[in-house]
Amino acid sequence: MRMNRTPLAASLVALFAAPSSWGQAAAPAPVAAQPPAGAAAPAQPAGDVEVAQSQTLPQVNIEGSAARDNYAAPAASLGKLGPDLRDLPQSAVVINKALLQSQGATSLSDALRNVPGITLGGAEGGQIGNNINLNGFTARTDIYLDGFRDRGQYYRDTFALDAVEVLMGPSSMLFGRGSTGGVINQVMKKPSLKEQTEVMASVTTNGMVRTTVDHGQAISDTAAWRIAAMAQDGAPTTRDVMKNRDYGLAPSLKLGIGTPTEITLSALLQHNRDMPDYGVPPLNGHPAAVDRNTFYGYTDDRLIQDVGAVSATIEHRYSPTLGIRNQTQYNDVRVNARETAPQGIGTVGTGGYTPLSPAGIGSQPLEDLSVRLQSHDRVIHDKSLFNQTELTAKIDGGGVRHNLLLGGEIGHDTYRNQAYYRNGNCNGVPLNPSTGTSGYSSCEPLLDPDYVSSPADAPSRPGNLATSSASSLGVYVNDIAEIGSRFKLVGGLRHDRFQAYVNNTITKPLRVDQTVNFTSVRLGGIWQPDTAQSYYASYSTSFNPSLEQLTNTTGTTAPLPPEKSRAYELGGKWNLQGDALIANAAAFQITKYNARSQNSDGTYTATGTVRVNGARLGASGAIDKRWKVFGGYTWLAAEIVDAIAAGTQGMTPQNAPRGSATLWSTYEFMPHWEVGGGMLYQSSRYVNNTDTVQVGGYARWDATLAYRQRAYDIRLNLFNLTNKYYADALIQSDGGRSVPGTGRSAMLTFSYRI
Repeated sequence: MRMNRTPLAASLVALFAAPSSWGQAAAPAPVAAQPPAGAAAPAQPAGDVEVAQSQTLPQVNIEGSAARDNYAAPAASLGKLGPDLRDLPQSAVVINKALLQSQGATSLSDALRNVPGITLGGAEGGQIGNNINLNGFTARTDIYLDGFRDRGQYYRDTFALDAVEVLMGPSSMLFGRGSTGGVINQVMKKPSLKEQTEVMASVTTNGMVRTTVDHGQAISDTAAWRIAAMAQDGAPTTRDVMKNRDYGLAPSLKLGIGTPTEITLSALLQHNRDMPDYGVPPLNGHPAAVDRNTFYGYTDDRLIQDVGAVSATIEHRYSPTLGIRNQTQYNDVRVNARETAPQGIGTVGTGGYTPLSPAGIGSQPLEDLSVRLQSHDRVIHDKSLFNQTELTAKIDGGGVRHNLLLGGEIGHDTYRNQAYYRNGNCNGVPLNPSTGTSGYSSCEPLLDPDYVSSPADAPSRPGNLATSSASSLGVYVNDIAEIGSRFKLVGGLRHDRFQAYVNNTITKPLRVDQTVNFTSVRLGGIWQPDTAQSYYASYSTSFNPSLEQLTNTTGTTAPLPPEKSRAYELGGKWNLQGDALIANAAAFQITKYNARSQNSDGTYTATGTVRVNGARLGASGAIDKRWKVFGGYTWLAAEIVDAIAAGTQGMTPQNAPRGSATLWSTYEFMPHWEVGGGMLYQSSRYVNNTDTVQVGGYARWDATLAYRQRAYDIRLNLFNLTNKYYADALIQSDGGRSVPGTGRSAMLTFSYRI
């Protein structure tokens, strides 16, 4: 057996910042300087700003938890969602910085594990980076950065984020194409007039060393800058041979703070050099029964990602009831991947590799089986440029107060994917035809694969080159009509025009063009008997063009029709404990028509219907000044109710657990000392749409202990206390692979605030 090769961290990056006052101290700034840096702040009337100030002032309790520690987040950053989540006729979850730091969450995947109904997928179908399933539907192209689609293929970190917002259910009226299951928005840190410096350093039992810095200060009475930085080196999980070496920088500048016109310039620069992980192959309907640390790949595998995103926002308030906002964002993401995945289990003899036949599955001892390895090498370049203009207005007339949103968005995406393949041998016998490009590189024992470099007799050769481009244009209007003090009606329309093409040099078809025009609808009614209760009913739609990922999903020259979804939702939201604790509940149905199903020959058919009936519960905030909680439960009944693809009729869609839950709670049991923990639960899931491969349900328990002072914190996080062996990310391709989650580990973090 190979020895554990968890790498030692090479270095600890020391970051220093100029002295400044701790950001949570009471600031004697003028009223106009107090609003938070979120996008929606300038849109608040003066009265709302004063209310927000009154809620943040009580921070003089030196021995108790400060306001910054509350897990509740009643407002979202995006102006199009409204200043109060009670006025949103859909479920929404906001994961704020306090929760992320308490849990030791450092990646977007870590953050999203807090949202029941979200499951993780691995790299497949030409896609790399964060692959998310939300409410039983893929959200691969529904990840946003400050309200703009963040389509690049990379693994996202939390060092530059203040929060992560998850909007549940179809939302094409607000965001354009996509969003069948919902939308995930990353909220970047922004400058404010309040000086702040925080330096964090952590080390894990896996050998990961990580340092972040967040510093911001005013440069005048109306301008400020902020910079966040990150560097880490080591093993991200207990999985053998895993190693990441990443760093990032996020500078921002804000001008005109507190004046009618505010300008914000921001950027995100990130570099990742990670070890890709394609998990383990299936055997007898479940992941192969191998050790958690078993890794199928080569020492020279690597995933290099370079991310550049720049944004410019101009907001102008004509009056307390009229404002305009224009934002431009450019994204450039480059990926250089040399990856190897397990593709099939069989036996090896004088004739080389022989895959197991269905009759032979289960009849062979594991030590007699081998895994065929396949190269998944590619160089990808994603670029996008989008501009969005939104006008907000409040109009009173006829006893009704209208909160209008008028918007327009225009954008362009390009995509280039040069694939490579490595054809090799197994026991001296070629694994590929002489003219094949499948990329089968070698075979390794199932139980104890060798960890060596890629075989010299399997050189890298260029394969298919895919180039594609898309242009988007959308116009929309939304109104929240207040009828008296208790009733609100929400209505919106959006029309999108999406034009795209895909060119291939080898893969058929060689050219596909698509133009889609679609009108999205959003309707809702809200009853708010008092300021602590809100009940709603809503209807919304979405659409997904077959070329939305700028990759081909059909085997013919004619593009598939767009998937169309509609949703109904009933729910309630409650502000408890003087707004310190927020609770919500909802029942919903989402139906997707023209759902794309993969056929046995690799082509797709768009005649399926997938329906998800579900319910969710959630709560976040503080039960009292010492006890904080964040949690939820989601129940999904997902079914493929109509499909032509063989073996999928009546099946449960892949990666859609029936039940999932999350809970995190901390308690200050004595001055300066905090203890807490939580659970992540998911019921069993299917890895593919034919329900032939299943992973078991699991409950993972984590814990934390922290000593907290005004200027510094020392925190210990313990992950997977019971060392539970569970499947974290699922990959539908190659029969259905699964990536094991991390084993028992710990992280020690020191945070220093100046």
